[in-house]
Amino acid sequence: MARPAHIILVRHGETVGESSIRYHGRNDVVLSRKGRSQAEALKEILELDVDRVVASPLARAWQAATILRPGHPIEIEESFAEIDFGRWEGLTREEIAVLDPALFEVWQDRPLELEFPEGELKADFKRRIEAGLQRLLDLPVKSILVVAHKGVVRGIAEGLTGWALPEAIPDLGQAVVFRLQNDGTWAMEPDSAIGGDPNPGSPD
Repeated sequence: MARPAHIILVRHGETVGESSIRYHGRNDVVLSRKGRSQAEALKEILELDVDRVVASPLARAWQAATILRPGHPIEIEESFAEIDFGRWEGLTREEIAVLDPALFEVWQDRPLELEFPEGELKADFKRRIEAGLQRLLDLPVKSILVVAHKGVVRGIAEGLTGWALPEAIPDLGQAVVFRLQNDGTWAMEPDSAIGGDPNPGSPD
């Protein structure tokens, strides 16, 4: 039986909620015109002949998936929703600094110690990403496209390789490609961070 050997991870594009500057986790904001254009541009430069398409249940992700693979069935994976930022949902960094100055300082100086106030615990987020990844790896297919969010893409990538992606990856509308190696390990393809905005560093 076939097993996955090629996984493409895509982060959705810009949204009407300004995902380039605002932290949207569970806020179900939709793609903006720019976000749709980013998906269209990615479709033109990325090989997307895959067996299965999987997306987050949030609109900005599955909308991007329909643009990338029009007419292809899309499977929704609930575990691939973005982390819940709690009372920071929809805010910019500057707004967070005003609302919660003490927590903002912790976030800047010791980010691993921070839990999002009234949000999802990082350990819970990691567990559900790992569970979703295991379901991916159990699929009887060779190639999979996953369209999700920054935190989710980073979590899946780390689950595959054991290594964290560089902080700026993935940008909005960007893809990263992974292949199973002969020794049974997963590796990111060289120069496989494809597409995205020329001004990286966006929050969600």
